[in-house]
Amino acid sequence: MTPADHAHAAEALLAAERSGQQIGLLSLQYPDITMDDAYAIQSALMTAKLAQGQRVIGWKIGLTSKAMQYALGIDIPDSGVLFDDMAFDHGATVPTGRYIQPRIEAEIAFVMKAPLSGQVTRDEVIAATDYVTPSIEILDTRIQRADPATGQTRSVLDTISDNAANAGIVLGNARHVPDAYDLRWTGAIVSRNGEVEETGLGAGVLNDPAESVAWLAARMAQYGQRIEPGQVILSGSFIRPVECPAGTVIDADFGPFGEVGINFA
Repeated sequence: MTPADHAHAAEALLAAERSGQQIGLLSLQYPDITMDDAYAIQSALMTAKLAQGQRVIGWKIGLTSKAMQYALGIDIPDSGVLFDDMAFDHGATVPTGRYIQPRIEAEIAFVMKAPLSGQVTRDEVIAATDYVTPSIEILDTRIQRADPATGQTRSVLDTISDNAANAGIVLGNARHVPDAYDLRWTGAIVSRNGEVEETGLGAGVLNDPAESVAWLAARMAQYGQRIEPGQVILSGSFIRPVECPAGTVIDADFGPFGEVGINFA
């Protein structure tokens, strides 16, 4: 793909977000697309959003569980950008029409107090973290999940291009120093409309959510980026995505770690 192709794909994704009308698979339109191309499209999308006045508030890490990696035939996570207009308060209501096909995942969020870049250790991640908190990531897809003509499903390259399917972030009110809990054993019971849908533990995220943040620091360095102080890092989901049609009420109970909820009008 050329830089012009990257910019064209990014604009198509932005138009899909504005209109609520999904586009076709980029992996079909550009059969030679590579992971570098996918991240270049994501970077072009970020540049366009910054030009519109949006602000980067952090990063999300996806595909950290073995189950999701096996499903997509990959062996590494992916990442996307969090923007300020994606943030919702705990217990807030997402307005009708905000998203196309919203889903949620439960995660442990890291809020940073120092920068991270390149190869870092778990201990360095903990030292650079201001606090950890329960969180919900809202997913959406501006790309069709499957091509209606061929049945071909989205690849990880489609997902990365589409900002790793990122759409929203909800942080809980509880804040904990990063070594106050064993994050491998910190998990959540996620309910939709009062019924338990999913449960999971932090160990599902690369065996330790802090290791996921270390992975992100190394990946970002490959593209000349770094994790900045004050940024929020969604370390990756330890549950399968939960569909959230209109009228959905989501509660993620992390036990003593806290809780976080979001509603969909």
